[in-house]
Formats: sequence, C-alpha cells, structure tokens
Amino acid sequence: MGLSGSGVALLLVFLGLCTAVSSWTPPPPEMLHESFAGKSEFRTVNRRSLGVCSKPSPYLAISVSTGGAPLPDEAFVRVTVAGVLRPDADDWVAMITPSNYSSVSRCRLSGENYVQTGDLAHLPLLCHYPVKAQYLRHDPGYLGCKTAACQKRDASGACSVRTCAATLTFHVVNFRTDVEFVLFSGGFRTPCVLQRSGALRFANPASPLYGHLSSTDSTATSMRLTWVSGDRRPQQVQYGVGKSATSQVATFTQNDMCSSPLLPSPAKDFGWHDPGYIHTAVMTGLQPSQSYTYRYGSDSVGWSSTNKFRMPPAAGSDETSFVIYGDMGKAPLDPSVEHYIQPGSISLAKAVAKEIQTGKVDSVFHIGDISYATGFLVEWDFFLNLIAPVASRVPYMTAIGNHERDYAESGSVYVTPDSGGECGVAYESYFHMPAVSKDKPWYSIEQGSIHFVVMSTEHKWSEMSEQHKWMNQDLSSVNRSRTPWVIFIGHRPMYSSHVGIPANVDPIFVASVEPLLLKYQVDLVFFGHVHNYERTCAVYRSICKGEPKKDASRIDTYDNSKYTAPVHAIVGAGGFSLDKFPKIVLNKWSLSRVSEFGYARVHATRGDMLVQFVSSNTMEILDQFRIVKPDPARRLRNQPVQP
Repeated sequence: MGLSGSGVALLLVFLGLCTAVSSWTPPPPEMLHESFAGKSEFRTVNRRSLGVCSKPSPYLAISVSTGGAPLPDEAFVRVTVAGVLRPDADDWVAMITPSNYSSVSRCRLSGENYVQTGDLAHLPLLCHYPVKAQYLRHDPGYLGCKTAACQKRDASGACSVRTCAATLTFHVVNFRTDVEFVLFSGGFRTPCVLQRSGALRFANPASPLYGHLSSTDSTATSMRLTWVSGDRRPQQVQYGVGKSATSQVATFTQNDMCSSPLLPSPAKDFGWHDPGYIHTAVMTGLQPSQSYTYRYGSDSVGWSSTNKFRMPPAAGSDETSFVIYGDMGKAPLDPSVEHYIQPGSISLAKAVAKEIQTGKVDSVFHIGDISYATGFLVEWDFFLNLIAPVASRVPYMTAIGNHERDYAESGSVYVTPDSGGECGVAYESYFHMPAVSKDKPWYSIEQGSIHFVVMSTEHKWSEMSEQHKWMNQDLSSVNRSRTPWVIFIGHRPMYSSHVGIPANVDPIFVASVEPLLLKYQVDLVFFGHVHNYERTCAVYRSICKGEPKKDASRIDTYDNSKYTAPVHAIVGAGGFSLDKFPKIVLNKWSLSRVSEFGYARVHATRGDMLVQFVSSNTMEILDQFRIVKPDPARRLRNQPVQP
C-alpha cells in the first residue's frame, strides 16, 4: 500500500494530467511535499535545480577503499572525502550508477516529467536518480574537523591551510553498471556539485547472482531457479548428482515500461536502470521433501557458490509448513537514505532466514508489494540480494500487488501510479510463478494438505472477467480428499479495521469475489496491503458466522467440522511503516489486531491448521489460532464396505 492524504491529492493531479493537461492547475506546495511514489526528502532531490558551489576547495578529493581494484559482487566500501576547508552540515555524498548519469548536460528541461513524483522543479539535479546518499555529518568527527590535514605551511613552518575529512560506509551490490560517488553541498534542497570520484567498475559485471527458487506445480518433482547476470548467453544450473539444465534468457527495456503519453513515468525516464539478463531454468527429476545442492552460471562468466534447497511435500501428503507475509520491500544495510525505505524489511529477512535454518519451512509466500522499486529499477537488485538467504533455499512464491502493477492506462483495476511505470513487467520477469500466462499472474498450487489459490487484486476480478471465471473453475475442482484445506491469497483485503485514504477495502471487489469463498468453503484467507496484522472471526458480508473457542492450550480454535465462513488474516506487516489501529474498533468481526513487524507461520496436517503471527524483531508469537476439522480421506477410509 503506502498512500496518504497528500498521496490522494497527487493522484488526482496525475489523473488530471493524463486526461486534460490544458485545464490543469498545480496544487499548492504543501500537497507536493510528499511524493506519491516515495516518502523521504531525498526522494525529490533529482528535481532540484543544480546550483553553483561558491569557491570550492582546491584540495577536495574522494577516495574509495577498493584501493583501485574493481568492486566485488557485494561490499561495504569506505568513501573518504578529504580536503574540505569549511565543513558544513549540508555536505553530502551520493552513489550514482551508471557514473555518467551524474552529468546534467543532457537532462530534459520539462518539469512536467516529474510532477507525478511530487515536485515541480524545471530542471532535475541529475539525469538519473541517485541510488543512495549520506550526509558527511554522519561521520561524528566531520563538523569538528577531528580528522585534519595541513595543506600549506608558512615560513615558520606553522600550518596556514588546514583541511578536514570524513569517511562514510556504503553498501554496494553488483548492478552491472559502473558507480560514481559525488560530493554535494547545499543539502538536498539546494544542492551543488563539489567533486566526483570517477568511475568504479565491478570486477565481473556478468556475474550470475541472486538465484531464487519457485515451485512449478503440485507434484514437487521440479523446481524453477531464476537468477540475474550481465551476460545474455544461456547459462546452466547444475544440481543433484551430475544433472544440469540450460537457462532461458530474457530481459526488458525502457520501451516495455508503462507511461502516460503526456507524462513519462519514473521507470520510463529518470528511474530506469538496465536489468541485465534474467535467466530461468527448471530442475527436473526431483523427489518431494528431499534436499539437493546446486550452483548456477557458466565457465565463461563464473559460477555461484553451491547452495542447498529442500523440495516441498507433494500434494496429498499429510502435512506442510510455510511462512507468509506482504508489503516487505527493502532498506539500506548502511546509514544511507534511499528512495522508499521499508524499515521492517531487514529484521523480517533475518527472522525468516532463521526459520528456514530450522528445516521446518517448506515454502515462503510474499503476497504483494514485493520490492517497492516503483520505477527505480536498480532497487530490484538490492531486494533480490536481501532475500537471497531465504529464496535460494525454499520456493519463494509471490502474488502481485499495487506497487508492482498499477499505472494509468495500463489495464490495472486501480488507476494509480503506484508501480512507477513498471506495470508488472519487472515483477513477472524476476518472479516466475505457475501463472495462467503473461500479465495474468493468478495461479493455484498444492502443497501437502493445502490447495492454494493466488489471485491478482490488480487485474479485473468482476463476475464476467477471465480471472473470476478461472477462480470459480479452480475452486470447484479442488479434491478435498487429497487437499482438505483451501487457502485463498491476494494483496488487497476484504476486511480491515485500519481507516485508510482511500479506503483499504473496495466493496465492489468484496461483492464480486467473497461469494466464491463461501460457496467453495475456503478455510482461510490471507491478504496484505494494510501494514499490520489483523484476524477475523469466520466472517461473511461483515457478519460473524462462527466464533473460535479456546482449546486446552488457550489457543483460539475454529471448528470447521460444520463450516460457516472463511477466517481472514491480514499479514501486511512485512516491512513498510506500520499502520496503526483506531483506539476504538466497532467491527465485531475483528478479533485480534497487532501493529508490529512480522509474518505468519503456518503448519497444517490433514485435520489441524495452526497459524502463528510472529514478531520479526523478537520472534515472539504475538497471536495464534487454529482451524480443525475431520480428515475427509480418513472418514472415507473408515466407512464400512456396503454389501
């Protein structure tokens, strides 16, 4: 999600520009302070007019701790700025890629290109968005000149010109294009360029990186691996004992990004970054619940380290476990500011990695608002790097959200600029799900005792739509003897106590899709979009049809032996700044509410499903409930044979 009151105003501006530019009147400045696609002050820096620094120090120099060597695939580099005559609290350093994008010589002069981001300046600071930035004052000795050097001495030998220095640490991953560190003064509001480091290149821009897994079907005999490289030639995944599979190679370009004819999107313009080449290969001949080692790459570009993963159980087996969350995104691993930071994402990634290490997690479901790149394509690399310890070891299954898909004139249900012009292209390129087809990212898959239905809340879901017909057909075909549990997954919720602007719940969506859940006796529904955790009673049309009772362990237990309605759970607390609940909640269907970063841990046998909401900061269980019902297969087996 990630929308505020000023965001609504800006959305109206965006829609107005798309339909009637000639009649558009700029909103007042206070409505433009917060960007619709980003939150931080740094978010608008590249729409600032570039000032001229007065009398820059002739001694300025920027050095990077690589010692002249190329950058590795991932590093924490120390950037030292020296030769500063007068340290200022507004001095800052930006990391820019590609390095030539720190020039302003070829920037467009049209402020309208940037209006959707919340700023109306006529000249951008940079032709390309800075990846990240830090103020030099983050070095505690900078303003007091604790690190000083003498540049000139007088006849007596006393220092007549003293300069100051600062050192900052930047986290860098291999995004295949060279990097430049640029020193600015004037803060983010009135910046001017003081010094550039010159280009730093990666040792191997073609490195195979960020391998992540996804299930292909319900048999648990094959697994897809997707990775990124700067090399367009097919590569291989080598796995098991002497097996290999050759990759299919794809990419996308600026021409694939969405944009309004009158208003270029970030993805189409200053947020663009070449994604390199996306490789995908399917490992076949595998066995359910078995572990395998693998590596990927080629002799010409190098190989990844050897990884290990475990296959999930096949459909119809007795039990399974998974982790589920939404709205994760990413945050810098250094003190930098970046576009659209999700503060809880790092703790969640670490906590889920610990869950994976127990060997008790069969898969992960990330249900929308994946990276929050929103048109700033380099941020996908940081996100893929962040989830690698998880996604390289178990299948990382996803659902599409508004920040992956929505954009004006793109066919999205909700006409907002939330994807920054990506329109699902980047998402579907990086995350290959067993979807119906391109730009139809809904799918179902079975694992153990569960049939999962994963929909897109951003594509048409009305009764006559292709997706609605697919959902109806898929739900009607579930074999409850094989998979007694049905879990329905999407991004935007049907029930939420948080009051959002615009509303978090679309009543038309609820009216169209909720009847399917009741008709086919869906047991449990997971949604994200709202950045908290909330659990309902067994609810239909806002009326509680069934209430849980405490079991012997004092855990809320829903008895589905006599089915009444689905239980809904919002798990959108994966990383984005949390949404608070109102002090008084009048909804009778809302039973549990937690506004803390976390994820749901689910374990299902054939007759019992335990759901626990876990704090990603402490790994403490903050809410838990179970759903129970007789195993239909066992009931059939115990029936007497009729003469």
